[in-house]
Amino acid sequence: MLFRRSLAVGLTLAALGAGPASALDKLTLQLKWVTQAQFAGYYVAEAKGFYKDEGLDVTIRSGGPDINPSQVIAGGGADVVLDWMPSALATREKGVPLVNIAQIFQKSGMMLTCRKDAGITKPEDFKGRTLGVWYGGNEHPFFAWMSKLGYSTSGAHPDVTILKQGFNVDPILQNQAPCISTTTYNEYWQVVDGGIPVDDLLNFKYEDQGVATLEDGFWVLAKDLEDPAKVDKLARLVRATMKGWRYALENQEDSVGIVLDNDTSGAQTEQHQARMLGEVSRLIDKDGRQPGVLDPADAERTVDILLAGASTPVITTRPVGAWTSVVTDKAFGAAK
Repeated sequence: MLFRRSLAVGLTLAALGAGPASALDKLTLQLKWVTQAQFAGYYVAEAKGFYKDEGLDVTIRSGGPDINPSQVIAGGGADVVLDWMPSALATREKGVPLVNIAQIFQKSGMMLTCRKDAGITKPEDFKGRTLGVWYGGNEHPFFAWMSKLGYSTSGAHPDVTILKQGFNVDPILQNQAPCISTTTYNEYWQVVDGGIPVDDLLNFKYEDQGVATLEDGFWVLAKDLEDPAKVDKLARLVRATMKGWRYALENQEDSVGIVLDNDTSGAQTEQHQARMLGEVSRLIDKDGRQPGVLDPADAERTVDILLAGASTPVITTRPVGAWTSVVTDKAFGAAK
């Protein structure tokens, strides 16, 4: 009887000891938009078990036109959000202490796409025209660009008339505006698929116009960086995420399939997602640096652009403590 009781106690203690080791740390990641190949790396990391390998149970929440990631985290709906730096810094200035811990896209995919038959060949030709602009945080670099050009966008007689663009390309297809906001990886191809040939379009890439700001990055609340255990979880999240992105870029056909498997709407097509992933691959690695690591010079350049708006600046003061390398240093090792 004593032996059996001792054995039972031993097995119970062993089970208790094994519990914490096998438990996965939970994290919720809020994406910026609906399920598509722009976010392939996260879905791949989940599908291939890269998050689980790092001891994480990650819930990935898709976004949409009515979802502002920075507001989601402010309300406690996520641990980490994927947002564009202009939007996050604008939210930060309003009192939400957001901090960038990793930068997934190291280049901008934003463009203004114009019909060649509209006679627009250079930015100076925008004056007197109607331009389609996204809102919801995506408008900030556009207005900084107009300010750089010296164009007013409001008042009784603006230099440029703004068409508040929905999240579609109808204005250019229906001749409501000669130019609309697009990205290299998504809406541009929707315009082409909508019936306007590539040769009939002209793109003004923000990267070429000197107004490119940082886009998809990981943001958390400042208080979470005061907790070493949370920093460790975030480092594991970043490391697994970039492993997911590396797999996605090296195995694009398989990764497109994973994206489509996660598209509950059924709206995405294999052709469009394949093109998207191919274009996204150009945004992730810059100058051979470790993917996922923020270059402070890029962040400062983004801030300079946002502060440049004379009439309607996106932010009014230079942020302090808005980004940190503490998480990526732990994930990949400090830069030498």
